Amino acid sequence: MKKIFLSLAALALVASVYSCRETTSENAEETAESIQADTDNALDNAGDAIDDAVDATGDAMEDAGDAIEDAADDTKDAVEDATDGQ
Repeated sequence: MKKIFLSLAALALVASVYSCRETTSENAEETAESIQADTDNALDNAGDAIDDAVDATGDAMEDAGDAIEDAADDTKDAVEDATDGQ
């Protein structure tokens, strides 16, 4: 009777340990999903950074164009003043 009881207890212990293990495919699937989510977030962040850079470049080009126009107007006025409007 003791042997039967100990055998059943050992079998129950082995079954409980085996049933609590995660399989490699489950771990791989969870890892792949995590990597996919991280990649999607990184791509979204990169896209946002590119959009911000494009906007900043456009603004800088407009400012440079305005500065060139102002400098041209100032040069024109300086030439007119120097030649007394001739």
